[in-house]
Amino acid sequence: MSHLLSPRLTDDLIQAIYFIAALLFIIGLKRMSSPKGAKNGIIWAGVGMLIAGLITFLWPGMHNYILIIVAIFIGGVAAWWSGRVVPMTAMPQMVALYNGMGGGAAAAIACQELIRGKPFATAEVVLTVIGAIIGAVSFSGSLIAFAKLQGLIKKSLRYRVQQYVNALLLAVTVALGIWIMVVHGNPAWYIVLPFFVVALAFGILVTLPIGGADMPVVISLYNACTGLAVAFEGFALQNAAMIIAGMLVGAAGTLLTQLMAKAMNRSIANVLFSNFGEVAAAGSGEIAGSLKPIDAADAGTMMAYASKVIIVPGYGMAVAQAQHKVWELTQLLQHRDVTVKFAIHPVAGRMPGHMNVLLAEAGVPYDLIGDLEEINPEFPTADVALVIGANDVVNPDARNKQDSPIYGMPILNVDKARNVIVIKRGQGRGFSGIENALFYMDQTRMLYGDGQEAVTRLIQAIKSLE
Repeated sequence: MSHLLSPRLTDDLIQAIYFIAALLFIIGLKRMSSPKGAKNGIIWAGVGMLIAGLITFLWPGMHNYILIIVAIFIGGVAAWWSGRVVPMTAMPQMVALYNGMGGGAAAAIACQELIRGKPFATAEVVLTVIGAIIGAVSFSGSLIAFAKLQGLIKKSLRYRVQQYVNALLLAVTVALGIWIMVVHGNPAWYIVLPFFVVALAFGILVTLPIGGADMPVVISLYNACTGLAVAFEGFALQNAAMIIAGMLVGAAGTLLTQLMAKAMNRSIANVLFSNFGEVAAAGSGEIAGSLKPIDAADAGTMMAYASKVIIVPGYGMAVAQAQHKVWELTQLLQHRDVTVKFAIHPVAGRMPGHMNVLLAEAGVPYDLIGDLEEINPEFPTADVALVIGANDVVNPDARNKQDSPIYGMPILNVDKARNVIVIKRGQGRGFSGIENALFYMDQTRMLYGDGQEAVTRLIQAIKSLE
């Protein structure tokens, strides 16, 4: 089609379609800010990406159409298949993996542009090199995040001179990047190859020591990095769609990262470099008192005759795939005129919005779900707070104990409820290794067992009262 139009008309058409695609991206992102409009927002953004991809086929100088179409087909089939078969419990690692692919694609584009030896303007080569570094780090770091969440890497790698080694790798990466900039985008392969190898190694080593409890922030940070890498490569290629899409993703990921870090009362640097898991384990002492078990019959009776119940889901609910049973329990309580609400902490689960996604899958209405600021004032009026698999985000030591590693972290005020029931598989500590003072409080009772099985017992207990 492009040969039927003048080069000027072709360029104007491409830029106009890119502008429309950008508007669709922005509309989609805006609608995704609310659970009610999220599904519709994904469609808006998807249509924008589709038309941006199709119009790119008219780009002057495009060739290898067969290879491009085959690659799109393979990637599309793989994405459709994985989206169908990957369970919601594995969604965090899938997000990490897909995010890494975006960073890897940006790095691959930069690599191709650098080794093909085309002359660069100074600004173009600088942006290409910066995008290459960010993309490579995002790619390898996201793969490590995936491996940690998937359980392929079970321990965080920490050693005494770790920060110095990481700093040295970063310095070498930057030095090789400056070398590439000096030769204006026409470097020899023996410069380009070590540049990417060291950048990839830096992404791996900077992510390995980060504990699993911090993975939501890490995923969000690498998502922002991927967006920035794509935007930088878009500038280098003078591709408006890449620039706009990358900047939107980068800005959204940066804001989300800051919000997640704020929700943990920690800086991003603290998340990346503090070895929090070791500090937490060392700083968490024993708590006076004992854990008080309860059986499902008594817990079910307590909830059945309550006026208000607040349910606090955590990663344990995701592991047990108990969200559907939780919704069944909610409906059963509502049938008995019990007011039921859900409390979601910003860092509950293994990725931003993890609990919201699981509850939406089960059919829980959005108006029953409250975030930390909305729901905290309601805990003092709750007869029962039911905690399913959450730990650190309900630990009152974050509010009361100044020497606690999580002191100052905003938490859900579950301890202010009249009665607390905690569903937990065992007596182990949370993912950060900190003992939870909530479990030892006078109004707290422990209902041990797998989340889905325990909620099923609660349902049976409540039904037996009818």
